[in-house]
Amino acid sequence: MSDQSRTNQLLYQAELLAVSTAEDDEHATARRMAQEEGALALFELALTSLLREVTEHARLSQHEWRYLLSDDGPAMAELQRLRDLVHQPDSWLFWLVEQLNSLHSSDGAAKRRAANPSMIAVSDQASLGDQLVTQLNAAKREVAALRETSQEW
Repeated sequence: MSDQSRTNQLLYQAELLAVSTAEDDEHATARRMAQEEGALALFELALTSLLREVTEHARLSQHEWRYLLSDDGPAMAELQRLRDLVHQPDSWLFWLVEQLNSLHSSDGAAKRRAANPSMIAVSDQASLGDQLVTQLNAAKREVAALRETSQEW
């Protein structure tokens, strides 16, 4: 499978997990959290695959996203474009990096919803699953643009 095919596959699988519905039983919350974190982990794999894809001509020995997206990473136009996105608070990549930091922390990324249905919601924040779908769609648009730029070279 090519790097491009693998990136597409991982983005698709992450979206499938993010939109999956869970049965309403005593395990529903744990299942939802597992699906959200699973989708986020697949999104991380897709990011790594994307980085491998856009840097394949450079024959890099390392494709770890933290290194490649850091200021100390290799000087490449594609990577700089992604580094710029990491610093834009409204970008999909900024959101993803924040979520991956949470995922790798002891707290995790998925959260339990308020146990008391009579509690007033403090904000209208979308669920992690809904946010994942939105950010995955934004990532797919960026992937298409990166591929178009790569083909021009």
